[in-house]
Amino acid sequence: MLIDTYGRVATDLRVSLTDRCNLRCTYCMPEKGLQWLARPDLLTDDEIVRLVRIAVTSLGIEEVRFTGGEPLLRPGLAGIVERVTSLEPRPQTSLTTNGIGLGRTAAALKAAGLDRVNVSLDTLRPDTFKALTRRDRHKDVLEGLRAAREAGLTPVKVNTVLMPGLNEDEAPDLLAWAIEHDYELRFIEQMPLDAQHGWKREGMVTAGDILTSLRTRFALTPEGAEARGSAPAERWIVDGGPHRVGVIASVTRPFCAACDRTRLTADGQIRTCLFATEETDLRGALRSGAPDEEIARIWRLAMWGKKAGAGLDDPSFVQPDRPMSAIGG
Repeated sequence: MLIDTYGRVATDLRVSLTDRCNLRCTYCMPEKGLQWLARPDLLTDDEIVRLVRIAVTSLGIEEVRFTGGEPLLRPGLAGIVERVTSLEPRPQTSLTTNGIGLGRTAAALKAAGLDRVNVSLDTLRPDTFKALTRRDRHKDVLEGLRAAREAGLTPVKVNTVLMPGLNEDEAPDLLAWAIEHDYELRFIEQMPLDAQHGWKREGMVTAGDILTSLRTRFALTPEGAEARGSAPAERWIVDGGPHRVGVIASVTRPFCAACDRTRLTADGQIRTCLFATEETDLRGALRSGAPDEEIARIWRLAMWGKKAGAGLDDPSFVQPDRPMSAIGG
């Protein structure tokens, strides 16, 4: 079991498979990209599967989410998924992706055992997509979403970040589109995880702003805390159902008290939180020949020291030194 001093138990593992990405989203990294991790620093397929096996069989992990960077850029992804979904007990598996390449891989990932996907899409307008991501790939993301739905990687969740002056007016249109295509839309407040440290609290589109905009067209009924559990998204029933929309208010309505996550970076570090400023090295233990029991002990100790919360509204908050692309969203 991965328990911390506040009594929270981590059952959800986020595994970053690569720090590389084929987009350059303005809220994540600079236009020219970043200095990528050297190949020897990355965990191998066998190392990833071994760590996930330890987490599932010895530490109580029930759900595994593959992230990046962009996880579809990881060679051998389907093989990793197949090996993880063959574990006993079998964890629920999902993938967070920008959707580029999903059109040609969705069926194979489903065959490998993947349960569902989260796809990032911030706009319905191709020109706005290009401005946000610095790439002209809007059509590819839409194709990837369709392929995921047709392959049965459901519910297909769409993650959207609204940015002032770019797409903040699109919330109602995005929800109408998601309902039409049977996707579950989730808005995420912009978080301070950009490499260039340009995030400013006073300039972000808040959960309150998003809900106000949605209510100009839709009737929203809160789903309630009991239905939410430890999930990061607060959800609302749209126009009486059955469709729902979620808002992840990481900044203005932190959900740290119910957090059930532990994170493994692409280079084998344990992070207790996206906003943690410290990491615990598992790669070194792996490569020095440590047995499973020792790796599990290190992991438990890391999670025992998890902080109470991110404190993003606190003036003393220190932004992490790694961008989202390096630690997994």
